[in-house]
Amino acid sequence: MTTQNTPSTRKAAVIGAGQTGVTAAFGLLDAGFEVTLYSDRDQRSLRNDVPATGTALEFGETQQAEVALGLDTYTARAPRHSGLSVRIAGEANAELIGFDGNFDGYVGVAVDTRLKADERLTAFLERGGKFVVEPVTPESLDGIAAANDLTLVATGRAGLSDLFAIDTDRTVYDAPQRKLLTVTVKGLGFDEGVFAHRSPAGGAHSLFSIFAEQGEAWWGPYLHKDAGPTWAFLGWARPGSDWETRFDAADSAESALNIVKDLYRDYIDWDLPEVEATEVITEDPHSWLKGAVKPVVRAGIGHTASGHVVGSLGDTSVAYDPIAGQGAQSGLIQAQRLVAAAAVHDGAFDEAWLAEQYSSFLAARSDAANKVTRLFLSDPAFADIGGQFFATAAVDPKFAAALVGLLHRPQPFLGINSVEDAGAYIAQVTGQDPAELLARFTPAGRFERSTFAPALV
Repeated sequence: MTTQNTPSTRKAAVIGAGQTGVTAAFGLLDAGFEVTLYSDRDQRSLRNDVPATGTALEFGETQQAEVALGLDTYTARAPRHSGLSVRIAGEANAELIGFDGNFDGYVGVAVDTRLKADERLTAFLERGGKFVVEPVTPESLDGIAAANDLTLVATGRAGLSDLFAIDTDRTVYDAPQRKLLTVTVKGLGFDEGVFAHRSPAGGAHSLFSIFAEQGEAWWGPYLHKDAGPTWAFLGWARPGSDWETRFDAADSAESALNIVKDLYRDYIDWDLPEVEATEVITEDPHSWLKGAVKPVVRAGIGHTASGHVVGSLGDTSVAYDPIAGQGAQSGLIQAQRLVAAAAVHDGAFDEAWLAEQYSSFLAARSDAANKVTRLFLSDPAFADIGGQFFATAAVDPKFAAALVGLLHRPQPFLGINSVEDAGAYIAQVTGQDPAELLARFTPAGRFERSTFAPALV
């Protein structure tokens, strides 16, 4: 998008200066709006005093949205993900399924959200945007919305999320499905000798391990705001599991990494040598995080006390469990779609306009992203489909690429509601009979173990 040179008569406000909020603010400014961005923290604090909100792994469609806004995709600066290596263990940790899916026509990058938000905020200010550091409450939002033509809420703090009703038809869960633990580390490279037992691509592929009785674990290349190219761990613990007890004990970056190393010694020894080689990022005490996310879909429209209409954005619209990496991706895609629509709209940014944009976003991305997230959460509603998909991926590399490709573009899964639908999709992707492919599957028995030995310095 190119900067408009004509004076603007339209004003916009964005509440929340995280990655999605500042991206929307920058885009609206570039589209010719006078834009005010609100945050309860100043720029230095946003970068240095809080943890990153997850690993924010993004794929091709999201990168295209950033390019459309004239923003850095970080594909030239961050270590690239060229695929996903999957291992699945069943009851009693039996080693069942292993496959390596290559990303077809795109790469993934995981970038520290603090770095991205900080750099975009700097660009926003350099182009004349206004940044106001003050808490925004439902009461103060009323005055902000009255003074602007378009107001977007990209934070749920101070009760702002309560302005947007929960969509009960789309909100499937009434509680978090996992406890989360994440920590960013250094000390490991990205060459073919790293995690070579998982993939010929080595450190260019991220790793996903699924335990039916415990949860899931992910490792992937990452760009940290201070340490640069690094690795990130993100774990999901099932309620009541041993992993949940372990995750709850984390109280620092050091303890989080020790917990992760113990977890790999006890459960995921096939990756242990690389994990043991990692070190904490000492210059960033906020390089770890634990918690839980309740998946929820809210309305795209809210009203202030005086009846002014405001729009939801990012996690305020849809909070995803991060297991399928859809949160940061959907938020940025939603922001780009809103900016593009606002740039060419001549009328009022009223309830009808906001409703149209939100409905379009749900249909184009969010509904499918939510469904794929449920697939990777091993939702019982998709148990038979998931079993068919993951087993087929273990015997057919083409389908393995299509399965991991749902993280990049989840739309193909939206119409799959039965094992018959799943079989039709497998046939479409592979050109082979799905039953014959499934008949070729045999349990792994024992995954290959790492023989990695760090080079001596």
